[in-house]
Amino acid sequence: MRRASTAPRTEHPTAARTLTQRKRPVAFAVAGSRSPGECGRSSRERDEGASVVVTLCKPAVSVPEHVITMEETLDLARSHHEGHPQLALALRLIGNTGVTRRHIVQPIEETLKHPGFEERNIRYEREAKARVPAVVREALDNAALRPADIDMIVYVSCTGFMMPSLTAWLINTMGFPSHTRQVPIAQLGCAAGGAAINRAHDFCTAYPDANVLIVACEFCSLCYQPTDLGVGSLLSNGLFGDAVAAAVVRGRGGTGIALERNSSHLVPDTEDWIAYSVRATGFHFLLDKRVPTTMEPLAPALREIAGAHGWDAGELDFYIIHAGGPRILDDLSRFLEVPPEAFRFSRATLTEYGNIASAVVLDAVRRLFDEGGQPEGARGILAGFGPGITAEMCLGRWTNAPVSPQPSLGTRRIVGYSPPFQPARTAA
Repeated sequence: MRRASTAPRTEHPTAARTLTQRKRPVAFAVAGSRSPGECGRSSRERDEGASVVVTLCKPAVSVPEHVITMEETLDLARSHHEGHPQLALALRLIGNTGVTRRHIVQPIEETLKHPGFEERNIRYEREAKARVPAVVREALDNAALRPADIDMIVYVSCTGFMMPSLTAWLINTMGFPSHTRQVPIAQLGCAAGGAAINRAHDFCTAYPDANVLIVACEFCSLCYQPTDLGVGSLLSNGLFGDAVAAAVVRGRGGTGIALERNSSHLVPDTEDWIAYSVRATGFHFLLDKRVPTTMEPLAPALREIAGAHGWDAGELDFYIIHAGGPRILDDLSRFLEVPPEAFRFSRATLTEYGNIASAVVLDAVRRLFDEGGQPEGARGILAGFGPGITAEMCLGRWTNAPVSPQPSLGTRRIVGYSPPFQPARTAA
């Protein structure tokens, strides 16, 4: 299986068209916009017989050059926490993750230091600006698009903070139009990768000529806290890795996963199971011991979204699941009654990179592409899980839809518009 690269690699006319007004008129002024009644339907139902398919194209993924193996992780835990009353338990839990290696943005000697939250956040911004552009360019190439063809950027990250978001810097430095919409998502943790895909799907459903760039930038190693000695913290120190990923969702055409339905689900009263405690020293990751049991309440949510679409969640052709840990995948295999091999893409990400937070689902999709994709029309599900406890889920089919030529530069602009409300006339 191909390893992700660690080195940088090198509009239609916008005449507004108002939709037919109904009793409560709402309209979009977009070239080729859909009627309101179409927006609630799947792209397959809506566009059957047409060329319009909302498609998640092949992601690009890059991991940093510094590597720490499982053996090195266990040795460091033994040397740094000798005498810890629960060290044996922590070592066993780390060993059971199945992670063989992780990639981090600086040597482990530097990672184990804590120069302060300010210095860490400066490092986050510097690394993001150095590593994201090459991944974005590769994702655009995979989708056969240019920066000028992108209408919205969804940027997800929970391991550093910037305001304005990195989206503003990308627009200014990479040639994206100044009217590109910006959607930074910072507080959904690992679920944000799935949320980004779903919000891109929503946008392209509303605006069929739109293209959305998704960027996930996670430097989990910059959140290491040497004073956090709980078993959950020690486990996290041996589980999470760093990665940058990007992908394009095309509103028309392209090879990949044609998105058809998406949904969210929150498990009640679990807000404190996965959380950050934000202190002077930065983000302190809190992980409750009940987190591995979350597939029992979440599996029915996956069955529900599939059932609403007329599918059986246990009889799909491919599965892209957030690999928070091996038990997540093992339990979901049992609850959905699918063979463990069904989650091979997610498990490979966990084994080779560790839990790379919001980038997991994009890397698992990349591995699906690298395996050769799927037959036309093959059905699948994608799900990201994170704090809340939140699940972001979507359904789609594999497609090889033809790509329409992009119009010349300067002619694209997706705008939202609703005509003024006009009360219905009453008979004299």
